Amino acid sequence: MKLFNFQKRNIEEPQQVANDVILSALLSDETITEKQALNIPAVARCVNLICETVSMIPVKLYKEEILDGKRKTVEVPEDARCSLLNEDTKDALDGTQFKKAMVRDYLLNGNAYAYINKRRNTVRSLNYVDCGNILITKNTDPIFKDYNISVQGQTYKPFEFLKIMKSTKDGSRGVGIIEENNELLKVAYTTLKFEQNLVSTGGNKKGFINAKNGLTFQEASNTSVEMQLNENKNSINNSILDIFGVPTTWNWETFIKTAIMPILKTIECALNRDLLLEKEKKSLYFAFDTKEIIKGDIKTRFEAYKTALDSNLMQIDEVRYLEDQNYTNIFFKNIYKLALLLSFM
Repeated sequence: MKLFNFQKRNIEEPQQVANDVILSALLSDETITEKQALNIPAVARCVNLICETVSMIPVKLYKEEILDGKRKTVEVPEDARCSLLNEDTKDALDGTQFKKAMVRDYLLNGNAYAYINKRRNTVRSLNYVDCGNILITKNTDPIFKDYNISVQGQTYKPFEFLKIMKSTKDGSRGVGIIEENNELLKVAYTTLKFEQNLVSTGGNKKGFINAKNGLTFQEASNTSVEMQLNENKNSINNSILDIFGVPTTWNWETFIKTAIMPILKTIECALNRDLLLEKEKKSLYFAFDTKEIIKGDIKTRFEAYKTALDSNLMQIDEVRYLEDQNYTNIFFKNIYKLALLLSFM
């Protein structure tokens, strides 16, 4: 009888492994770090995908004006601030690296900062500052909120920084995915470490003594445990994708709408608030040129062009212009160039 009980206990014990892993993570008081979060494949995949996508979208400056009683929007060419954002920040990071770093901090920590190095009203450089080096001291007034930014003991005012914050309630501190979803990420990280431990120990299984043909050791089947771990891991991965707005069944259009566009709008608001002079805010605004991200999807792009042509919103030469193709009508080419020149005068 004792042998039977011993045998039964060892067969059933492995089936609790998956639940024990999750329970130990939930009961832990530890807070997962950024480095640990990025060790989770689903998190690293989402962060890299979103950062890479945002970094390749150029920021442009536009001007709204009224001509002949009609409101018109034109691009402001060769503005130095756009060059800093897209090409050379005049700091150690180039424009692409700058956007990646800012979006990564925004997603994971909820706060992204860059010092606006100005000489009078001219922005001379944008200097990315790791959010770990930022200390916020704010007042206690719940209505007239104010705060200072400290970097290694040096105090700055908010208008001296470009600030991009996620899920903020006071405008001084945001909440990132690590803080918002700490329990889920702890479970994902603990499961990852458990699997790593299984591999490092050779994946040895528990078992029982079989006395049918002499005393022999027989491994207990871990199939149910492995299936449960895989099921839990898939569920966790899907939850992580949902957090980042990345569709579990890949669709580029859905990805742009749910994962990219909200971030672009947040960044645009921050740029308009922190990089424009008060007098410029009446007519100028920064915006991402999202045409660049649909160029990779030729079907979506051409369907959009067809809709615009059918509804007379665009002409064929305007489409060819956007596709960097030669004009079919030389007259339209000259008129279009003239219109652009006049709009900037």
